[in-house]
Amino acid sequence: MRMPSVKYQKGDKVMGRWPGSSLYYEVKVLGFDITSQLYTVIYKDGTELELKEQDIKNFAGFQTRSRSRSRSPGRRRSRSRSPARTTRRSSSRTAAAVAAAAGTDSSLSSSQDTRLKDALEVRLGPLQQTMPAENNSNNKHEKKEENNTANKVNEVEAESEKNLGRYNLRRRKDDGGAKPAAVVAEQQEKEAVKEAAPPASTLSTPLDFGGKIGAYFWLLFLPSWVLFLVLQVNLEDPSLFNFPPPLPPLEAFWDVQALGFVILWILFQALLYVLPVGKLSEGMPLRSGERLKYRTNGFFAIVVSAVAVAVAVHQGVDLTYIHSHFLQLAVASLLVSVLLSVYLYVRSHNAAPEQQALGGNSGNVVYDFFKGRELNPRIKDFDLKFFCEMRPGLIGWCLINFALALAEMKLHGLDAPSYSMILVNVFQLLYVVDGLWNEEAILTTMDLMHDGFGFMLAFGDLVWVPFTYTLQAYYLVSHPNSLSPLAVATIVTLKLIGFYIFRKSNSEKNAFRRDPSDPKLSYLKTIPTATGKSLLVSGWWGVVRHPNYLGDLIMALAWSLPCGFSHLLPWYYMIYFIILLVHRDSRDMSDCRRKYGSAWDEYCRTVRYRIIPRVY
Repeated sequence: MRMPSVKYQKGDKVMGRWPGSSLYYEVKVLGFDITSQLYTVIYKDGTELELKEQDIKNFAGFQTRSRSRSRSPGRRRSRSRSPARTTRRSSSRTAAAVAAAAGTDSSLSSSQDTRLKDALEVRLGPLQQTMPAENNSNNKHEKKEENNTANKVNEVEAESEKNLGRYNLRRRKDDGGAKPAAVVAEQQEKEAVKEAAPPASTLSTPLDFGGKIGAYFWLLFLPSWVLFLVLQVNLEDPSLFNFPPPLPPLEAFWDVQALGFVILWILFQALLYVLPVGKLSEGMPLRSGERLKYRTNGFFAIVVSAVAVAVAVHQGVDLTYIHSHFLQLAVASLLVSVLLSVYLYVRSHNAAPEQQALGGNSGNVVYDFFKGRELNPRIKDFDLKFFCEMRPGLIGWCLINFALALAEMKLHGLDAPSYSMILVNVFQLLYVVDGLWNEEAILTTMDLMHDGFGFMLAFGDLVWVPFTYTLQAYYLVSHPNSLSPLAVATIVTLKLIGFYIFRKSNSEKNAFRRDPSDPKLSYLKTIPTATGKSLLVSGWWGVVRHPNYLGDLIMALAWSLPCGFSHLLPWYYMIYFIILLVHRDSRDMSDCRRKYGSAWDEYCRTVRYRIIPRVY
């Protein structure tokens, strides 16, 4: 059979039409798909599209016509539209949690389209070929997902699918290698794009979490569910299948002293955060190309917090107050998270378009309040999202667990906590310490890179983590469960296996992401993709697609086993975590298939199982 002719070859420099407009930009041909009859091209800023042949013009002929038009007597060229000028099209986004793909509004008014044509030149500079390699998988859960999901797929909504065909838009990370002259040009480009930027309401990805109606549901359900669990775990028979317990008097929900303790704890952690101790780490490139600086001294913070708690206990402070006022402390934390969310929503209206999160600018007040409109809200150098993500709630989790161990000893007249309580405390402390020791890894997670800071993250950081992840320790205070030495040894072994898989797989991924050409990593096998990234299929990443999820699930099982099998409530974290990771895996599969195309299909054939070998 005669193969169809290919007009443009790989490496050709041509002019590609931007979807939904009549504007052409300099692009480079990466390849041609015979099945879809589409060319894959790449723009100067790393954006990739699949274009039809009629949307591509020969570079030399197009350049001649462009110069001819530019010499027209009626054409007035300001300095900001110099022919030597290079510009680039800004991407409209970064999940998700949590989606990270931006939609380009194809229904811009004619006046906006005119401004866009005036602001953007069709003559772009040469393409940069050096692209970093990237691993393919997300890491763990809402608090410690350590994978690089910076490069997400932008879905281009064309005005007419019939005329424009199917587009597959991708953006890569800025490699930060621009020369001084290019830096000046890039700054001019940003100013031009900013002038032509669409309204903030268009800077939004497809709605997730059930959309606008879902936002109303989650705003009501999440706080109610936390209060239900806190009230249920106090019962003699804390079964999740029972009817909700009768509500206590309203005054039982509120305690001014509890609010004071919550605020004091947050201020104490904020003080530790701003101290000039620890490493100044650089975040991932934002849409503007900027890299923010973060003070990663979380391990220092938990060590100082532990010393402070030890001193307080030695001075006679009764930490069992946390157990007896658990409900009031949860309500106080909820109030703080709501007030913080209101502040974040109000201040987000003064944020520049490039500082806004593409997933939280739908134009609907409730949805945007829930998802968060501003990506990296800061008070000078104090990053509010990064601080809340790893400090008051995560370290508070360990503090609450320790207080519950003291409450168990006090309630049952013990000289030391039970084996079950010790295992839960030690396992979860190890988990938190490991996260803070490797705090820099959170800078590549979906929460930090893609999601805006709104109620979803504020509530999760300040309420959900410290008051639901401690339910196992809280359950053991009133429902002790004795363990034999063999049971203890078995559970410890299970925990160590899970931790090894989790840490080893993340170390493989992080080392590969930092320097794929490192000779020490030459044994790793990869699958190249059209984006210039590579999918890792060696080590633990050749066993399952998410080995870090597998390690997490094994550790979660080890946390729940010390509580026995009398009730389902202490297994709540395990159940919740399975649902969370399966949802993340499903979202990751969809995003990667759009991003990597046939390479992702090859990867799935190579690594068949998602999380659990031979099971799922």
